[in-house]
Amino acid sequence: MGLRDRIAAERDQLVAAARLDGEGTISAYRRKLLDEVDLNELAKLTPTQRRARLERVVGHLLTREGPVLSNAERTSLVRQIVDAALGLGVLEPLLSDETVTEIMVNGPGEVWIEREGKLERVKTRFADEAQLYQTIDRIVSAVNRRVDESSPMVDARLPGGERVNVIIPPLALNGPSITIRRFPRTFSMDELMELGTLDESVRRLLGACVRARFNLIVSGGTGTGKTTLLNALSAFIPESERIITIEDSAELQLQQPHVISLESRPPNVEGKGQVTIRDLVRNSLRMRPDRILVGEVRGAETLDMLQAMNTGHEGSIATVHANSTEDAIMRLETLASMTDLTIPFEALRDQVNSGIDVIVQLERNVDGSRRVVEVAAVASRRRETFRLATITRFDFDPIGPDRVVSGRFRHYRMPPAMLKRLALAGEEVPEEFSVTGDEPEAPEREAS
Repeated sequence: MGLRDRIAAERDQLVAAARLDGEGTISAYRRKLLDEVDLNELAKLTPTQRRARLERVVGHLLTREGPVLSNAERTSLVRQIVDAALGLGVLEPLLSDETVTEIMVNGPGEVWIEREGKLERVKTRFADEAQLYQTIDRIVSAVNRRVDESSPMVDARLPGGERVNVIIPPLALNGPSITIRRFPRTFSMDELMELGTLDESVRRLLGACVRARFNLIVSGGTGTGKTTLLNALSAFIPESERIITIEDSAELQLQQPHVISLESRPPNVEGKGQVTIRDLVRNSLRMRPDRILVGEVRGAETLDMLQAMNTGHEGSIATVHANSTEDAIMRLETLASMTDLTIPFEALRDQVNSGIDVIVQLERNVDGSRRVVEVAAVASRRRETFRLATITRFDFDPIGPDRVVSGRFRHYRMPPAMLKRLALAGEEVPEEFSVTGDEPEAPEREAS
């Protein structure tokens, strides 16, 4: 075998070993890297400086001890070694890809991602289960949590804000599972219009409702863009108001100067110290809020939120998981009943009818796009059966061979009481929603 063939074979072996690491090339160089650097000095550096420092050290190691590599292969290997030392190893390239919105690890040999609303399997894989567990330990230890057979499920958050859920055997039969929800990019209402999520009329309508201090519920299924829309709607809140946000994992990125962000806390390893969304909602009432924004209601905190909306905290916004506006309002009633108190459903219906003004329903379509499919006003009052009035809805066209979703927004005249309230607040609404428009009156229906 000639010199060129030997160099090529050695290089191929190294690249193959890098792809199927285990305790091979990357782990070996990572151990050498730890021997070369001063950890105390490294701790004083910023994350960017730390990565740059380690890349230089790894480069020197490869020059001194490594085989002959092309520039591309050398750069790739340096990055993999540093990722293994600092970050989440094979997942780091996916985390740095801004087009990836979710990462799903189903055991060491199966990784899926969501991109543009669609799932796709990627070639990324872990060398073995031990390497996957090492990544899991790195995630949970950063937030002082643990995961083992006695506590096989854990929620955590990465330094960049990404939400992480981990579940391991014996609950996960296919091996350790990691689900990472990327930190949502902030979209303005204009950007959402360009994406087709809503049109100009809906944008102006929602802006008027927020400024007029209507209580809004943003409803939709998982991954429909509820948090994204909530963040965009917050831009209509005047800068002079004090806003308190309450979330499981802090995702909202409000631009107003007076924002207090609260985040729930799970119990510690001893099962103590838990702070729930309900605790935070109740505490926020003592913090002199002008607006309360709840990332998602899913339990007893719904009743506290409704009471806040009914006792001087108008203009609050929350999200809820539901497949339609009817499901949303019925689910709010059900969630509000999940308290230690025995409250008649008629009283809960009174709270919902008095507290909620508008429900905005989002949907993720088969082509991955997200749209506002309905904006409905709560037309019922007091203890009446729930009635919803459709102000706008998206009429879908039949799906063609290209599987691209199309259609148009259809608007209706708003209920008179809603128009009067907007007028008293000095807000103008698009003509198609007003009494002077040519559109038909908003059709009402019972929600049951």
